[in-house]
Amino acid sequence: MKKRGFEIVTRYQEQNLSLPQRQTQAAAGYDIAAATDFTVPSIWNSGAQPTSQNLKPVLVPTGLKAYMPEDEVLLLVSRSSSPLKRGLILPNSVGVIDADYYNNTNNEGEIFVQMLNFFSEDYQIKKGDRICQGIFVNYLTTADDHQQGAKRLGGFGSSGD
Repeated sequence: MKKRGFEIVTRYQEQNLSLPQRQTQAAAGYDIAAATDFTVPSIWNSGAQPTSQNLKPVLVPTGLKAYMPEDEVLLLVSRSSSPLKRGLILPNSVGVIDADYYNNTNNEGEIFVQMLNFFSEDYQIKKGDRICQGIFVNYLTTADDHQQGAKRLGGFGSSGD
């Protein structure tokens, strides 16, 4: 059995997507690309002061799912050039992809990246543009950990608010 890696979800199988790659020998992160052209609107578009009503992140599809051992997690982090050159940030700072998200029944475990654009103009992401990095890491649990045992059914907020 394969230990960890990425696969393309079914709905993008014929879309000529590439699996994430590390760009240098010592890079920790795998560069993850957008699966489609996508517009990230500027938070300033409405002309009003940003509020929770008009300041909503967008979910950029990657067309990917990730598999890993149960004691690992995939962390999605911003590429260092994204805020400086593109005005793009991950509003949740770090996205957490748990091992049991893989092949869940609601969306096959497809990874989406939350993004905000704080520049004054909308930003056009092109299919294949690298939008974040994925880093596989081990995690530890407490001595008295008692997992709930509920089966994951979906993505954002699926384990409770």
